[in-house]
Amino acid sequence: MNDKLPSGLDVLWGRLDEPAPEPRLGLSLARIVRAAVEAADAGGLDEVSMAKIAKQLGFTTMSLYRHVKSKNEILLLMLDSVAAVPAELDEPCDDWRAGLRRWCRAQWTMLHTHSWIVHLPITGPPVTPNQLAWTDRALRVLAGTGLSESDKVGVVLLAANYMLTTARLSTDLGSSASGESVAAYSALLGGLVEAQRFPALRTAVDAGAFDYPAGTAAEERQLGYEFGLDRILDGVEVLVRSREGS
Repeated sequence: MNDKLPSGLDVLWGRLDEPAPEPRLGLSLARIVRAAVEAADAGGLDEVSMAKIAKQLGFTTMSLYRHVKSKNEILLLMLDSVAAVPAELDEPCDDWRAGLRRWCRAQWTMLHTHSWIVHLPITGPPVTPNQLAWTDRALRVLAGTGLSESDKVGVVLLAANYMLTTARLSTDLGSSASGESVAAYSALLGGLVEAQRFPALRTAVDAGAFDYPAGTAAEERQLGYEFGLDRILDGVEVLVRSREGS
């Protein structure tokens, strides 16, 4: 079956059957992927190119093509290499809501540890071994909810898409989400928003809705995902209860 898979996926799925030993010296696929991840972690996806990776490893660009066919294949291999499912997600969890929160927290950690992930081109649904492992762990959490398999998949995709989108926004905002920047934005709104023209918005500004709550620690002054996730889970809970009553 593996010889029918697209470039990159054939390598990933083939490894599950016959893990290839990494040579001690010389160039290897594992070294290429590791170097690409290090480059992306340090400087983003702009630092990932066949020429830059080859230079970093001390080889010619053409030598890389003996191990990998294209940059897109490297990106796919990079993603799977950093997306190993943490052991905590294999621990039992009787509460589906707590289980999904745990899953999303692990996603958030991964997406911020390797922030370049959020800028990878999306070419289709999850298909790498580790991506499917994440999906599997989330579906396990929903096993006792009474939801149909289609409902469960829908919930997992909704949560995953929300985490990816929010992590990308958090990454792109960067220092703009700091306490100082948010306070400056709140002050700017205070001068721009007139009660007669924007009455509802003026009320929100006056209530401090655009600033961090008083006493928020500096390290916690960043765009988070908890509020939106809780609203998603509230909706899922309504769905679960409706299925229980049907």
